[in-house]
Amino acid sequence: MAKGTQGRDPGEAPARRASDRGRYGRLSRERVLTSALELVDRDGLSALSMRRLGAELGVEAMALYRYAASKDALLDGLVEALHLELEERLTADAVAAREWRAELGRVARATYDVCLAHPQVVPLLSTRMLAVPLARRPLATLRHHERVLSLLQEAAGLDAQRAAAVFRAFTAWVLGYVSVELQAMVDNPDEPDPAFRLGLHHMPPQELPRLRAAAPALAERGGPEGLVAGLDALLDRFSGEA
Repeated sequence: MAKGTQGRDPGEAPARRASDRGRYGRLSRERVLTSALELVDRDGLSALSMRRLGAELGVEAMALYRYAASKDALLDGLVEALHLELEERLTADAVAAREWRAELGRVARATYDVCLAHPQVVPLLSTRMLAVPLARRPLATLRHHERVLSLLQEAAGLDAQRAAAVFRAFTAWVLGYVSVELQAMVDNPDEPDPAFRLGLHHMPPQELPRLRAAAPALAERGGPEGLVAGLDALLDRFSGEA
């Protein structure tokens, strides 16, 4: 009998390395990404590191490299996690034979809801797309692209070139709208006076009169209604060019 096998059931799997098990049991990619998302939701992107995530999971940082080969891969995993959540929402709320514009509005609203649930991760939806070629993006992200293009080509009847133009406009509008919704506006959250809360006294009134006047309105979120209203106007424009 080989050394180290005495007393072990022949059918028993070899013991796993201790570093592969943490406070949630054996690691999995889903568990790693879920914990990374929870960490970023709570403490922000700047708090994310392999060491910090390993501590959250109760494992050594090196154990994580089996599930995310680098810090960039971990960031891409956060983008994947958002698109998986979006896919789950859309699947759970699916309605048969919905008109294509209404369905596109549903996709936009669901994207808005997921982004506002994870505001710290939203910047990655733009920055990682600047760094990662299309074919190397997470499959969940590519499935989202496919969903929108299928609506435009199969349901709306647009040709490939026209669908690509509307896809670009749709993506730019949704991500841009969400980014404006989440932009930092409040200077002092403990200040009850709206002007001081926004820090308008820091802005020179002679140089920026219109911005100072508009700041309270800009600080209010437009909500999903504004998102869909803008999307309708965008689609009307493309429909008028058909």
